[in-house]
Amino acid sequence: MRIVIAGGHGQIALRLSRLLSERGDHVVGLIRQPEHADEVRAAGAEPVVLDLESASVDDVARAIEGAQADAVVFAAGAGSGSGSERKETMDRAGAVLLADGAEEAGVRRYVMLSSMGADAHSRFDGDPVLRAYLRAKGAADDDIRARTDLDWTVLRPGTLRNEPGTGKVRIDRSTGGGFIPRDDAAAVIAELLATPGTSRQTIEVIAGDVPVPEAVAALAH
Repeated sequence: MRIVIAGGHGQIALRLSRLLSERGDHVVGLIRQPEHADEVRAAGAEPVVLDLESASVDDVARAIEGAQADAVVFAAGAGSGSGSERKETMDRAGAVLLADGAEEAGVRRYVMLSSMGADAHSRFDGDPVLRAYLRAKGAADDDIRARTDLDWTVLRPGTLRNEPGTGKVRIDRSTGGGFIPRDDAAAVIAELLATPGTSRQTIEVIAGDVPVPEAVAALAH
């Protein structure tokens, strides 16, 4: 497969790039900052500089077409140090822009890395920036799921950790709270891309006891 990953320098994106390139897929990582290109290359992906907060739909479509992509993955984000405004411009609008670009380029497969608790109308009463993030992710998910020209999957992981992956997860429409190593979240995305019949589903994933291939295969319809 040929896959474009938005947010190509992100922690999950770099892990995903390694997994995909190791199995023989061609990966393009979209990045904002040219200085991140070497790390993206080291992970096995081809870096392409494209800022989703300033790019046009045509810009995104050209990048996807140039990669001759079979699928796109939204793994970008404003980051933990950003404020509420960038949750809107990146976490929501960036995901929507990637979908618009994919549609214009004629690419149907879209995997959305979302978040457990994402809800466009979230009433989370703690940190207002986190509430803005959950609302932005939820609104992006709603937009993606409303599209008939995309074979989308929305993946909502639990709390992400950097500890080594186990290769085993729990996947369900609702798993309840929990955590998941970033290694395993990336492995689930890689498996979703390789498994026909896993589109048009919103799923949660946390650490568990089912091997990733088996857990993803159970989603196929």
